[in-house]
Amino acid sequence: MIAEFITKYYIDPIRYGQPYTVVDTLTYALILIIAVYLIYRWLKSTGIPVDGKFILATVPFIVLGGLLRVVEDTGFITSDLHFILITPLIYFVIFFFTVAALLLSRTLERAGLIASYHIGYAGIGTLACTISAAFLVWWGLTYSQVAVSVLLIIMSLAIVTSAAVWGFMRYVLKWEYVSDPIYCVLIFGQLLDASATSYGIDLHSMAYSEAHVVGGALVAWTGTAFSMFLLKLAVLFPAIYILQQYRKEGAPVLWHLILLAMIIVGFAPGVRNMVRMVLFV
Repeated sequence: MIAEFITKYYIDPIRYGQPYTVVDTLTYALILIIAVYLIYRWLKSTGIPVDGKFILATVPFIVLGGLLRVVEDTGFITSDLHFILITPLIYFVIFFFTVAALLLSRTLERAGLIASYHIGYAGIGTLACTISAAFLVWWGLTYSQVAVSVLLIIMSLAIVTSAAVWGFMRYVLKWEYVSDPIYCVLIFGQLLDASATSYGIDLHSMAYSEAHVVGGALVAWTGTAFSMFLLKLAVLFPAIYILQQYRKEGAPVLWHLILLAMIIVGFAPGVRNMVRMVLFV
């Protein structure tokens, strides 16, 4: 019975690309919480400073996760190796690659070969993103298409909505702290996800759908994927307010890691969905 349960809710969704269920959604959320705590303990033991610079230097690895998911979406990898680029396995792949880049950069810093580990750390992530993006452009030009217009529409929608939300928080609610770059990244990442999802389901010529439980239910209930913006706003406003209150109480390492986790769950799928739509896969 246990084997059947695991196969139904964890193995088959990966193998056949099935939509998320309540069971695997809750499981992955629990894994994320545990992972954040374990990473928090590990980083404290290593003495690696976890601050705003660390979060920003990690952003390229978040983008990389989204790009590698699209590599799997293209079907270019035909062997069983493509399973490691499917959620949740891809999170482990990106995690170990990120840790390796972090440790290498830290070693180079201590050896005096680079001025700051942030430079090497972000550089490795940016290089990996560049290679992945170049492959996807080649694949699109060779096997499908590269719809620059789709890229511009989704990015414009994300930028405009992010600016509007940030402006409301900053000048209407008087939340001066949202000027912190990491809050800006959080807002943009979440609204990029909403923009890509909304455009893909309601406006794109291909039949995209929302795979996540809550998002799928909301789209079905409202009849439009643009309702995803309401969901994002319902999360962003209280989350940023609560995060800021927690920030005042201390525990900066854990605070930054929680914020990083929130950036990941918005930014990575946003990048993946946008690039899929640009390549029509």
